[in-house]
Amino acid sequence: MNNMPENRKSSFRAPSPRVTAALAAAMLGVGVAVGAAIGPAPSASFAVGQLVPLLPSLTGARAKPSTTPVQPPAVTAQATPAAAARSSAGAAPSAQTSTGAATGQASSPEETAPSSTTPSSKAKATTLAPVTHVWLIELAGSGFGEAAAQASAAPYIDAQAVPAGTLLSGWSALDGSALASEAALLAEPSPQLLDTIVQPPCPEGAAGAQCASGTPGGLAAADEFLKASIPTITATAAYRENGLIVVTFASIASGSATGLPTGASTATLTAQPPAGVLLISPFASAGAKSSTAFDPTSPKQSLETLLRR
Repeated sequence: MNNMPENRKSSFRAPSPRVTAALAAAMLGVGVAVGAAIGPAPSASFAVGQLVPLLPSLTGARAKPSTTPVQPPAVTAQATPAAAARSSAGAAPSAQTSTGAATGQASSPEETAPSSTTPSSKAKATTLAPVTHVWLIELAGSGFGEAAAQASAAPYIDAQAVPAGTLLSGWSALDGSALASEAALLAEPSPQLLDTIVQPPCPEGAAGAQCASGTPGGLAAADEFLKASIPTITATAAYRENGLIVVTFASIASGSATGLPTGASTATLTAQPPAGVLLISPFASAGAKSSTAFDPTSPKQSLETLLRR
């Protein structure tokens, strides 16, 4: 016969509310630590402080408040990957700042090495004069050599025109025309202007015998024409500001001699013999005689050599 009571009470007893609160606080601390290891989370002390007062309500209404405060288990702060990344990111600006401070003198654009240009190199540099208006005057005759040999027949050319400009005795009439054209093309700023002024031809027949080319009368006619033309040009503001007068000699004849309509004229420029070219300009040296040859492949260089500020 079995002597054991039929309804024995089980020896297992439920934990007291105080123990339940302690276990819940411990589990909460473990959860906060795990959450901090996984990623950024609110402060552990803040979470525990906010949730511990709620534990009695979780254990039931019969739980009696404890007279001894229950302290949560100490939570040791651990460095998480996210915190380490934030820490290294926060330290990066200071590292960059120190690096920039160490190398600031070498990388600063305001402290670059000065230009190696020396005063002597600046003195050698040439600047093209701001010529924008060119007058090309073509006189009837053989050249400035003839005018110098017969100074009494050409007093204006010999005593006033040549001393007022730069004489290029070795240049041909074609060189003078090319220089005038290139000076106008290279002019800045625009507009670029080139005026060609041609001495009127001698009348045909006996009336033109006194001004035929190669005679004292012909040279005197060229002298008078230049004497009337140059003062008219130099009196203009365009000449004073950016002007250049190019004077040379050509073979000028009436158009009827070449089959052109009545009243027309022709001016033939040749390379031989050298007629010579006279440059009169605010940018040209007065009274100079230059042996510089015209370079048709580099007209700008010729202009820079002859015309300077």
